Amino acid sequence: MSASSEEMSQGASEQAAAAEEASSSIEEMTANIRQNAVDRTRAWYAAREDSPKPNVVVILADDVGYCDTEMYGCDTVPTPNIKQLAGEGALFTAGYVTSPVCSPSRASLMTGRYQHRFGHEFLPEADPDGNGGLPVAEITLADAMRDAGYVTGMVGKWHLGAKEEFHPLNRGFDEFYGMVTWGADYADPTRDDMRVWTHPLAPPRDPDEAWAGRGADTVMRGKEPIDEDQYLTEAFTREAVAFIEASRDRPFFLYVPYTAIHGPLQVTQKYYDRFAHVEDESKRIYQAMTSALDDGIGELLDALADNGLEENTIVVFMSDNGAGVADYTNNSPLRLGKHTLFEGGVRVPFSMKWPARIAAGSVYDHPVSSLDIFPTAIAAIGGKLPADRSLDGVNLLPLVTGSDTEPPHETLFWRQGPNWAVRHAEWKLIHAADRNWLYSLSDDIGEQTNVAEQHPDVVDILTGRFREWNSANIDPLWPPVGAKSLPDFSIDGVAINWAL
Repeated sequence: MSASSEEMSQGASEQAAAAEEASSSIEEMTANIRQNAVDRTRAWYAAREDSPKPNVVVILADDVGYCDTEMYGCDTVPTPNIKQLAGEGALFTAGYVTSPVCSPSRASLMTGRYQHRFGHEFLPEADPDGNGGLPVAEITLADAMRDAGYVTGMVGKWHLGAKEEFHPLNRGFDEFYGMVTWGADYADPTRDDMRVWTHPLAPPRDPDEAWAGRGADTVMRGKEPIDEDQYLTEAFTREAVAFIEASRDRPFFLYVPYTAIHGPLQVTQKYYDRFAHVEDESKRIYQAMTSALDDGIGELLDALADNGLEENTIVVFMSDNGAGVADYTNNSPLRLGKHTLFEGGVRVPFSMKWPARIAAGSVYDHPVSSLDIFPTAIAAIGGKLPADRSLDGVNLLPLVTGSDTEPPHETLFWRQGPNWAVRHAEWKLIHAADRNWLYSLSDDIGEQTNVAEQHPDVVDILTGRFREWNSANIDPLWPPVGAKSLPDFSIDGVAINWAL
């Protein structure tokens, strides 16, 4: 055998040994994480004392970027109420959603299960038969809360199906005020006090044309369409406060999915005037909309305090996905944003407060997910999880109350048509356009340096993990509505179709 052949053989053996060692290390870590999760959940239930059932409020913002608020030290837009909410409980620095677009993300939050388990992979309006929506066989968080004796209310954007069988009142909610579709005008954009920005590529609005109303995106009280004249962010706040006041004498679950700060970029003069120093019109309106959202959250927190409910109410705040890829948004220090599987699309603002149980000022750095909201809420109220299916989320209470600091998840997964991603420990693998991008998030949170070629063993292991996870999923129930493929969405010069 020649010397070069011997060297090649030795190199191959060393590479195989390294791969085996890496695989063994990851498998051992996985086993430890799994056992720790079981142990800390058992400890939580064993230590849980009988106490009044907490109320649960889930505030879901729309398209809020990682650095669009003051939660993580950014200061472009003053958001004192969102900052206060995060500071009074647990702040998650690595909070994830399961999709970089709104409806699939909401489907997993409402069920505690990856949306791929039941085919809700894309936006439901793409269903050619018009039947797209959260499958009726899925149990929602509202179902489980109502079964536990809670009054359940929703105020805001549903976007989990517009047909009768998908309506919030048929999915576990006792009360509903909002829209069942993706969103709508925040108010009549032709009003003198409205400030509106339209993207240069969008068809301009005729200034002499009267507003035709919200049409199919109308606001409803229950199942009855109504004319809502108040700026939507304020209207949703008004209705959420009213629900809190009406329900203060009984345990309640309130879900408040604001449309803010999703487009269209529209705001009233009141908020617009706060940002006179901002010269760019799109940025000024976007920041004013963010300020309006913050005001609304402040009113919700005040309503809880004024009604003596603050101490024993769990308040969760998060965004449904990252901010869009635009000049006026801020996902810093993350890469890209909404529609993509990079951190800017799936890593979002996320916090939880419960003064009775969670210490103020807690910061939690291990990855957590919107999947965890369902099992965490049910554990907090002493309710029962569905017995006929497995949830993908975990109970975070043992973690946020200080019982344990171990990572709650072994691995997190994403699938978006042919594109997919995996996060395991510090590693993040993204597969798109038949290529791999691998990042070590512990020292490259901005996903700037692709190290896939340097670590083929890690790529192989994470690919195997994805395939194993994906084997338990089903095909999408309807096709994507389209894809984002503009140059701004390309990666390292590679064009990618990010399916919606």
